[in-house]
Amino acid sequence: MEKPKLTIDEMAAFCKRKGFVYPNSEIYGGIAGFYDFGHLGVELKNNIKKEWWKTFVQQREDIVGIDGSIITNPMVWKASGHVEGFTDVLVDCKKCGSRFRGDQLIEDKLKIATAGMSTDDVAQELKRHKVKCPKCGSELGEPNRFNLMFTTNVGPVQITASAAYLRPETAQIIFADFKLVQENARLKLPFGIAQIGKAFRNEISPRDFLFRMREFEQMEIEYFVHPEKQEECKFIDDVMDYELNVLSAEMQKEKKNMQKMPIKECLNKKIIKTKWHAYWLASMHKWFVDLGADAEHFRIRQHVKDELSHYALDTWDLEYEFPFGWKELQGLSNRTDFDLKQHMGYSKTDLSIFDEETKKKIIPHVICEPSQGVERAFLVFMFDAYEYDKKRENVVLKLHPKLCPIKIGVFPLVSNKKEIVELAKKIHNELKQEWTCTFDLSGSIGRRYARADEIGIYACVTIDHESLEDESITIRARDTTEQVRVKIKDLKEVLRKFMDGENLGKLGENVE
Repeated sequence: MEKPKLTIDEMAAFCKRKGFVYPNSEIYGGIAGFYDFGHLGVELKNNIKKEWWKTFVQQREDIVGIDGSIITNPMVWKASGHVEGFTDVLVDCKKCGSRFRGDQLIEDKLKIATAGMSTDDVAQELKRHKVKCPKCGSELGEPNRFNLMFTTNVGPVQITASAAYLRPETAQIIFADFKLVQENARLKLPFGIAQIGKAFRNEISPRDFLFRMREFEQMEIEYFVHPEKQEECKFIDDVMDYELNVLSAEMQKEKKNMQKMPIKECLNKKIIKTKWHAYWLASMHKWFVDLGADAEHFRIRQHVKDELSHYALDTWDLEYEFPFGWKELQGLSNRTDFDLKQHMGYSKTDLSIFDEETKKKIIPHVICEPSQGVERAFLVFMFDAYEYDKKRENVVLKLHPKLCPIKIGVFPLVSNKKEIVELAKKIHNELKQEWTCTFDLSGSIGRRYARADEIGIYACVTIDHESLEDESITIRARDTTEQVRVKIKDLKEVLRKFMDGENLGKLGENVE
């Protein structure tokens, strides 16, 4: 069954219609770059964060988590370089006053990649191609640098001395707390510190629904290694045969297409420089695939030389093929010891750690920083799950059972027989102790199944007249519409096995 090519606007409309995501304060005209998550969206978003945290923190012995403050001492952002350098290119229309990001204008109008372009490069391209205002067609002004950090004030008096910032990323709080976390958690290299939390960027022109927002959440790890042991990755054998679609800097330079290759080949050909970087690229890709995303919709792309951040030795993006093209889903940078050294210099605090083996103090290197937006992951899972079933004539949202906002729907076959409704409510009350459930007795059973399909409910439990006599109910599978009959006493055990991936037909008596 071929999936329709859903646009980002169509996805936004679907999310609003079904209760996943709403434009913020829409009754007042909304505000660009801000969204609210509805009753289904908040469950899906929480499930994504839960699975990420479980995989990369709770199930590992080498990573611990923190939850840092959104507002912090402004010196943190001076040390990190954000106060001076966290900018985008701003272009104004001379006539209508509309404001645009210069690089986005070039990409939209000229279809030219802007990665690594300076302000002067952007200005030259805009002038050379005589790019006009997209809204009114008038001449554009000179490009300027615009700092993306939101400013606020701490305390009752709004003066320069009280200025602070909403954090533009979660990484710097990890570096500021590094020594305390390392000592308190008794961490030994190599180790990671993870965080999930809000970040804020005053985007010039937020766009593409949840892809580019002004308020969003990040899931991030800073993984630290001994500076002299950067090739000693004890997990690399786990991913050597794992395959990825690869687009290296050299491939981009030679205008070659991406190529599928195993991690082993990437390392042997020195396409990926370190084993740790390769390990984390494979691990992050695998996390998405294990939760139901399509592996062929992903690629890893290496930053070209001019695109690299000043602090990065090497950076790869895990990219996803969105309806508007291949875009960054997750950035994985080798930040070396840049951040810890910066904070040591500005704070005059020793953030080095004592190496028992060499009996020397060392400054660990961040060999890799897997960092991604929760909302972008949300879009990935929604796009790969969305399918219009022509036979059913409705959308089926085939989310992985671990991600489904509602796992189980409980439906009395009829609403006018008290005994059936009461039994259904009893079953619903028992099931919701373990899973997110919904109770629905409105409309025909077929219509209720369709509504369940459209919001991704993984299993539907139907109670009918026979249930009162033989103490059995019907379970319907979302993806196949297969139905089986099971005893009520066995219901929880059957559902557990079904949620874990077992075939429903083998767990009960098939219903024709």
